[in-house]
Amino acid sequence: MLRKQKGFTLIELLIVIAIIGILAAIAIPMYRTQTIKARLTEVTNGMSNVASAVAAYYQEQVSAGSGSFPNCGDIAAIQTTLGVSLAALTRVQAMSVNSTSGVITATVSYVDGVVNGSTITLTPSINADSSITWTWGGSIRAAYLPTR
Repeated sequence: MLRKQKGFTLIELLIVIAIIGILAAIAIPMYRTQTIKARLTEVTNGMSNVASAVAAYYQEQVSAGSGSFPNCGDIAAIQTTLGVSLAALTRVQAMSVNSTSGVITATVSYVDGVVNGSTITLTPSINADSSITWTWGGSIRAAYLPTR
């Protein structure tokens, strides 16, 4: 009489546990990176709004003959000069616009210990037709920055 096998062998169970462990070792760091990037979208979206306002300000100045950037040393000055309110952003500790180079700098807070206190920058490049191309940078790891 043949006995029918019920259940799994110990080797089969160990192989399944090893596979789950390998997948977890890969997935957990990727999950953490993605959650940090998701939290940083509040900061990058706010910076994009400021970049649009800075570009409009610059174009108005080019039309007037000067072609200068606004002088905004803090969030209050950005709201006063450019009309962009950043008061509701909880993950931005500070933001400023450099009047000579046009670089927008934001200091990150309340995201994750890995990035808190880091800065994200948007650097303008003036093209021949006076349009502006923006480049992401700063002291934050490149893996957390937007691709464009």
